[in-house]
Amino acid sequence: MEEEELVPRKKEREPRRANYNADIDVRYIEEASGTLATILVVDRKASLVMELRDDSKTTFDGAIGLSTYSNSKAGVLSYVGIFEKLWKQIELYQQVSDAHERLKLHGRMQQEFINIAAHELRTPIQPIISTVGLLSSADHAMISRDELNHSINMIARNATRLKQLSEDILDVTRIESQTLNLRKEVYDLNEMVQDSIEDYKRNPAIRSNKEIKIESISHEDKIFVEVDRARISQVIFNLLSNAFKFTKEGGIVVSIGLDEKNNKEAVISVKDSGKGIDPEIFPKLFEKFASKSYQGTGLGLFISRSIIEAHGGSMYAKNNSDDDGRRGATFYFSLPVVHEREQQK
Repeated sequence: MEEEELVPRKKEREPRRANYNADIDVRYIEEASGTLATILVVDRKASLVMELRDDSKTTFDGAIGLSTYSNSKAGVLSYVGIFEKLWKQIELYQQVSDAHERLKLHGRMQQEFINIAAHELRTPIQPIISTVGLLSSADHAMISRDELNHSINMIARNATRLKQLSEDILDVTRIESQTLNLRKEVYDLNEMVQDSIEDYKRNPAIRSNKEIKIESISHEDKIFVEVDRARISQVIFNLLSNAFKFTKEGGIVVSIGLDEKNNKEAVISVKDSGKGIDPEIFPKLFEKFASKSYQGTGLGLFISRSIIEAHGGSMYAKNNSDDDGRRGATFYFSLPVVHEREQQK
């Protein structure tokens, strides 16, 4: 048995379709100006049309005016056909409207990204051009070895920044097209994290003497994970870069251990002593282009979370409690642990 009811909806209510149970289907449509009617179609065999005279009345006979009943199959099915088409048009309009809003949002995000990326590209390109021009025009015999090394290091640092930006854009494309391939092998997590930190320190783009302290929060000498080493190192690099960027005083603490509630997962955290995560950014922290004005492209955390989720893990962040005025933030990510039996397979 199928019952369908069409009732006037208040103008402030959103168009919707509500299923109250298996037998009754209620749909709401926008009422036309001056139209006060409720049409009830029952069983597709009979119809009852009731005029809504005054919806402020508390009694049925006071609120309802002229009513008509029909059991004409042709008449009832004509009602059904008309309103089913009307409902489909409303639903289609809502879908188109939602898609339009998403496109507008996407357009604004793309424009914002173009502005940020243009700035990020100009920042390293300008010193490269200036330094190369200076070296080209200068008397090489008058350039000291220290000045030459300084110029070469500047070019290397800025070229590395350009390379990183291009790789980030390519990674976003791979993630969205689901072509991010992982080459997994089993590694000792402690050793891999330490090696990644040392690689980060040796990067020519890093110019900081901030200390990176490694803490083990587990009694396990070795924690094995099956991962794409290069991709996990990329995640660690991104988190360290963020920590260094926003930490003016104090050091960075990297912790490694097993999840206290679930020893099937390893948890790595990177804690800084900066000013913490901006409340405006927090809700969209791991989305594309989530960045405050000209402080990066906002792609690093999006890429990092996507990499970790592709490994079956998760990533999240939180602001630390205030400590001597240096609040800071901590970023966490987890990875499934490979136990001894799984390693022997």
